[in-house]
Amino acid sequence: MTTRERTYARANQQRAAQYAEIWIVAQPAEIAAMVQVASASGRLVYVGPPQHMGGDDTRHRRYLRLRTT
Repeated sequence: MTTRERTYARANQQRAAQYAEIWIVAQPAEIAAMVQVASASGRLVYVGPPQHMGGDDTRHRRYLRLRTT
């Protein structure tokens, strides 16, 4: 592995360690509360659009990206 490849790999690991990426499956009101808390704490980086689970299931699924530090 060249020096450039090692540097690039190390930088990618450091960037990945800064964030936690999660999918939340819950009722819309519960997801809204979680997003509000994450936003108020300053950890929220990105929140994806709600996706209906389908069928008779009333839950939604959302992607969240949070800062770990």
